Amino acid sequence: MPAINMFDYNTKARAYWWTIVVLGAGAAAYGIAGALKLDSGSQLGVLALTIAVVPAGLGAIGIPGTKSSITPGDLFVFLALLFWGVPAAILVAIVDGVAGSFRTSRRWTSRLGSPAMLAVAILASGGLFEFALTWQQRRGWNGTASLLGTLLLFSLVHFAFSSILMAGQLAVKRGANLFKLWWENYAWASLPFAASASAAGLIYISIDHYGVSSLLAAGPLLAIIFMTCRLYFKQANERAKAAETQNLQAEIHLREMEESEERFRSAFNHAAIGMALVSPEGNWLQVNRALCALVGYSETELLSTDFQSLTHPDDVELAARPVAQLLAGNLPSGPVELRYVHKFGNPVWALLSTSLVADPRTRLPRLIFQIQDITDRKRAQEQLTHNAFHDALTGLPNRVLFIDHLKLALARGQRRRGQVFAVLFLDFDRFKLINDSLGHLTGDQLLVAISRRLESRARPGDTVARLGGDEFTILLEEIEDWNEAVALAQQVQSDLTVPFKLGDDEIFISASIGITLSSEGYQKPDEMLRDADTAMYHAKSQGTARYALFNRGMHARARKLLQLETDLRHALDRRELFLVYQPIVSLQTGKLAGFEALARWQHPRRGLISPDDFIPVAEETGHIIPIGQWILSEACRQMNEWRNESASPFPLTMSVNLSGKQFAQADIIEQILLTLDANNLAASQLRLEITESVLMDNIDAAITTLRQLRDCGIRLSIDDFGTGYSSLSYLRRLPLDTLKIDRSFVAGMVEDMENGEIVRAIIALAKTLGLSVVAEGIETSEQLQQLRQLSCHDGQGFLFARPLTAEKAAEMVKLMGTWEAFKPLLEASTIDDHEFTGQYTM
Repeated sequence: MPAINMFDYNTKARAYWWTIVVLGAGAAAYGIAGALKLDSGSQLGVLALTIAVVPAGLGAIGIPGTKSSITPGDLFVFLALLFWGVPAAILVAIVDGVAGSFRTSRRWTSRLGSPAMLAVAILASGGLFEFALTWQQRRGWNGTASLLGTLLLFSLVHFAFSSILMAGQLAVKRGANLFKLWWENYAWASLPFAASASAAGLIYISIDHYGVSSLLAAGPLLAIIFMTCRLYFKQANERAKAAETQNLQAEIHLREMEESEERFRSAFNHAAIGMALVSPEGNWLQVNRALCALVGYSETELLSTDFQSLTHPDDVELAARPVAQLLAGNLPSGPVELRYVHKFGNPVWALLSTSLVADPRTRLPRLIFQIQDITDRKRAQEQLTHNAFHDALTGLPNRVLFIDHLKLALARGQRRRGQVFAVLFLDFDRFKLINDSLGHLTGDQLLVAISRRLESRARPGDTVARLGGDEFTILLEEIEDWNEAVALAQQVQSDLTVPFKLGDDEIFISASIGITLSSEGYQKPDEMLRDADTAMYHAKSQGTARYALFNRGMHARARKLLQLETDLRHALDRRELFLVYQPIVSLQTGKLAGFEALARWQHPRRGLISPDDFIPVAEETGHIIPIGQWILSEACRQMNEWRNESASPFPLTMSVNLSGKQFAQADIIEQILLTLDANNLAASQLRLEITESVLMDNIDAAITTLRQLRDCGIRLSIDDFGTGYSSLSYLRRLPLDTLKIDRSFVAGMVEDMENGEIVRAIIALAKTLGLSVVAEGIETSEQLQQLRQLSCHDGQGFLFARPLTAEKAAEMVKLMGTWEAFKPLLEASTIDDHEFTGQYTM
């Protein structure tokens, strides 16, 4: 026999089973012993019933929900009891139980347990039956009714014993309630037991009265009873199985719901974003840890309040909107961005998504809040927005934001007639020099310090902005008239007189300020800013630390200047520029010593334009570089042409002015040497004139460049000496050949003794340093006489000649005499240069 598998039996169930099996074995032994005492005829009858009960047992009907079964064999058990007593009934019951359990179960626990339980039940109930019959016989109750009643009672007692033993096994195994288990699974089987007992009683009485032949009539009756019971049991079993299947499905569904709920609870509690279950009134019903961390409150604290109290006051309506939409049966428009208030009071930006669910138990509506922390994203957006509208260095509003404020001010002014505001445009004088000398870091620090000083001067509501570089603007709101704007400009300039202390450096700086008023009738902010800029440039042209109030004439001049700049860019290509040549004369001999090349512009519409008008524009725009290169090339070409046409020795020099931007070019020396080589001109025949201011911008680099030029043989002159720095310490270091005395000193040297002494000092200084001297602007014989007495070397001016065309200068070169000799020749000069008396004339 295979091993008994009791893997699903607990300790109590195993003990119960073994007890029943042992008791059943004892009952079987009792039955065998009793059967052996019967006569041979009775033994044959017992054997016949035992054999007959086997097919009946194979037709056993399983008890739903259990491994136990009932069989039609109970009829044979009751017949054996009536004819031959308890031992015979035990044997028939054991065989019936074995046949039935082999049909309904493959486990040996059922195949052994079921027969044992029947044996024990028959032993107990059969003993009670025999006792009852004996007791009735003693009292003379020997009738058929008494027998059938006692037998029916016995069947119920036998059913009770056997079913309770079976139910007890399951109750101990499952840990279930015995009575409930018996009632649900076994109580219904009492009817077949009673029917079998009644049939057995009728058969017993029939045989007793009519003999064995009466069994022929009882056969169909027994078959009907068996089939009826079988059909009943089958239907009951099917109903039980259906109920069991339904219960199993319900159990699976419940388990799936529990697992789903557990997964939801786990996802809810461990979600990275804040999640909450909220009542329609707004009370927190359930919150997760992420939400608690988001707002700084514990779970207990949150559950005692509602979402409205945690929402920023300005966003409560925004938070309630999707809730109202969902409760009204509508879909919300989407997630909303709002602010909650942290426990510590700081705002927390969040993205709120709201959905509606029903409580699985109460079916009441519940809201699910999904709250994602977007504070960092919001801060980044705010920073990006701030950066887009503010200057990174100073933190002031930038051009974009200033234009926006100006646009709003214009709109307000149009709505409120008579309201006046002003724009101040500031540009700081010589700021580039600070950057170049002290470095850009110091320059940036200065801009920040300037920003703070301007902010402290501005009124509340005014806008101070940095447009870029050293350009600042102030939007002055709601003023009475232009006097307030002028007063602020004066106050700003007064504030700037206080030096800035940056590290070890003490820096003084001033500003040129342009002012324009809204009363000019502006429609666009760009126009107002443009005119303030124009006024600023007008102020700057008047000197440093100036302010100017815009007028329409400035705009006209600015447009004219812009047109001049545009035309100047095409002047070279259109060959509108040409050179004139100012003779330079030896003051001691009166002979021609050289020329200075000067640029002129013959405009096709405006006529001859003064160099004082177009040279500053060229320098500011950088167009002076190609113009300067052309002047140098054309002057050298002309010098070479004159030399080739001259039959006598050619000791003349050509002086060419070099602008600051030209001088700062890295390849300036190479350009000059290539130009000389292209025109077959000796370096000694070229004299470069450079102003003091150009040299002083970067003295060390200037000295290096000058030495390289000097080493090439090129002569070098300081132009307009005495009007700039005139630093003796630097002058001593500069590798120069000539000093040119500015015409302003020469013009007043006869009438003004002080000017005469300045000229004397310059000539004496030049002699000390071994330099030659050229005096500019000589217009009278008295000036010439005084300069000769001071031993001045050379000179130029209207006394000798005005700037000449190349053709007139060529005729002068051919004469090579004294200036008096070619004076009559110059009277026919075609260049009307009389009105050109500015700094770029000579």
